[in-house]
Amino acid sequence: MRPDKDVTGLCADILGDLPRSDQRRRGREYIQGLLHSHGRKSIRNIAAISGDRAAEQALHHFVSDSTWHWMPVRRALTRHVTQIANVTAWVLHPTLIRKAGTHSVGVGRKFSPVMHRSLNAQHAVGLWAATNDFVAPVNWRLHLNGDWLTDERRRRRAAIPDDVVAQPLDACAVDTYLELDVANDAVVLIDARDMDAETVIRRLRASGVPVLARIPADLRLVAADGSQSEPAGDLLAAGRHNRRPVLGARRDAPVLVSSVLARLPSTRVPDPLMLLGIGTPGRPGPDEVWLTSHTDAGLVDLTRATSLLGRVAHELESTGDQVGLRDFAGRSYGGWHRHATLASAAHTLLARRGRVGTALSCVS
Repeated sequence: MRPDKDVTGLCADILGDLPRSDQRRRGREYIQGLLHSHGRKSIRNIAAISGDRAAEQALHHFVSDSTWHWMPVRRALTRHVTQIANVTAWVLHPTLIRKAGTHSVGVGRKFSPVMHRSLNAQHAVGLWAATNDFVAPVNWRLHLNGDWLTDERRRRRAAIPDDVVAQPLDACAVDTYLELDVANDAVVLIDARDMDAETVIRRLRASGVPVLARIPADLRLVAADGSQSEPAGDLLAAGRHNRRPVLGARRDAPVLVSSVLARLPSTRVPDPLMLLGIGTPGRPGPDEVWLTSHTDAGLVDLTRATSLLGRVAHELESTGDQVGLRDFAGRSYGGWHRHATLASAAHTLLARRGRVGTALSCVS
């Protein structure tokens, strides 16, 4: 297969700082294999695209056992993304990656709020760059529990670094954004209903970025003109006279949006936070409750931004599977991160081409 010019250009941007020429070459081969191989993105299938009989062993070493670190590549990928797209939101999206066995790093019994049952899976948090017509992942973290971090035998086999410590999900999610040191100050979007939502909002706000978080209706807040904390749903119900139709914010249907000013109970000084209730005409209360520090944005823009959570979930299921984001079958911590990094690069290229959800033809 002849080199794909788009892959070559992307790799020049994001792999140029890898210390060895063979690493840069293998990275390019891996991304091209992710894009053009069929079926599950195993290293064998990826290597078959190159036509090199020795490629499988070389690519396995490059991903699972090599010395290059993924964070410089992810930072370069983020710079690339911000140059080709006007990023309007950074979406933090926890996801379960189902696994059949027990040896993949981080695998265990995880409860799925979507499926309402426990699964054998890895738990990862992705950071996605998003616009109205472009979505691509740029960073990942594995949410590892004590079963992996306190078991020295499992930890050693997976080569988990010493500085990886147990974290609650909210800390893992926020760190997925903070560790990338993003220069673009677009709004950070997150579904915090299964986390400590107040901690998420406080930490992200402390970093100086606007936040738009979906929260549980029972999260206690204080009205801007009040002194006692109340459930967010009750604050919205008290201000239901502010409920108004918003058109053009959601593609599927018109919505009703109510808004009131509020603050976190743990903050003594007034907080410029806006509580949003997004509902469906004909229903008495909101279907979704959101809290944002992005008070300068209009209701249409805020409501439109909330739909990016669903967009990311859709892209993970479609394009993410197309480039093998969830296909890594190795056992090492570093291997998982290197694969996720290169699959994110492949996803970015598909998004840039406008080919999301469609197959690429091979370049022969």
